[in-house]
Amino acid sequence: MAFNYRAACRARSHAEFTAKMGTVSEESDETLGWLEFIDEARLMASPIPGPLIQEAMELVAIFSATYGTARANQHE
Repeated sequence: MAFNYRAACRARSHAEFTAKMGTVSEESDETLGWLEFIDEARLMASPIPGPLIQEAMELVAIFSATYGTARANQHE
């Protein structure tokens, strides 16, 4: 996810930025899904997934909003 975001920031066009941010949004949501799975399956003994899940949710919201804004601006 982090390296996809880095690639989006180095995009050569707005269309490329938008496409790459779509990937970042999808990958961040997948990461959140895996963290929720780990938490629900109790695969870790420590409470680490809780704070990580919260941070992942925040990143999903940020990247989804960025992607939505990029898509909206692409049509202008």
